[in-house]
Amino acid sequence: MSPLTPEQLGQAREGDAATQRLLIRDAIAGDSRAMRALVELLSPVIQTEVSFAIRRRAIPARRDGRQDIADFVQEVFLELLANEGRTLLSWDAARGRSLPSFVRLVARRRVARIFRGHRGNPWNDDPTENAEFDRIGPANTNQERRLESRQELATLLEMLRSRLSDRGLVLFELLYVEQRAVKEVCEVMNMSRAAVDTWNSRLRKLVRSLTP
Repeated sequence: MSPLTPEQLGQAREGDAATQRLLIRDAIAGDSRAMRALVELLSPVIQTEVSFAIRRRAIPARRDGRQDIADFVQEVFLELLANEGRTLLSWDAARGRSLPSFVRLVARRRVARIFRGHRGNPWNDDPTENAEFDRIGPANTNQERRLESRQELATLLEMLRSRLSDRGLVLFELLYVEQRAVKEVCEVMNMSRAAVDTWNSRLRKLVRSLTP
């Protein structure tokens, strides 16, 4: 088994299913370069799906789930690579799902299982039940505004999912939801300042077109 060439790695990043299968094979077999390339390819996809899944649950629970995202992303990678990569190796493009689509499905199901069960659920130690939350005291105007803004954000994220690539969704999360500095986003995404600025402008226009 010979390692993938730089050209093949590029094809895998561009979405070629055959070379993506080879990349998975090499990564599972212990090729560190292939594993790095696989993590680079899947991280934005997993982070996007995890962020959306957690935020959807955080809004009605009135919690900030951002600090849990990294742990959930790691959980998804563990799911994909456990048992010598059995889950990841089960992906077959002939069944109709691209690799990003398959990984999003795995991430969605993994997050759902964690929240359904007690073990590993980071919110199980919350002594305040959601149903009791409103009994603590009357909601003031600022609290209502925050809740409304979170609900609006959830709605906007849902609309953006059908209009943006995985990279675009991650950039929106970093720039607008987490409000990170452009310099930091460049480092996290391994992108140039010009590329991030271009995306930033594109995202602003798209958000304006979707919001009244």
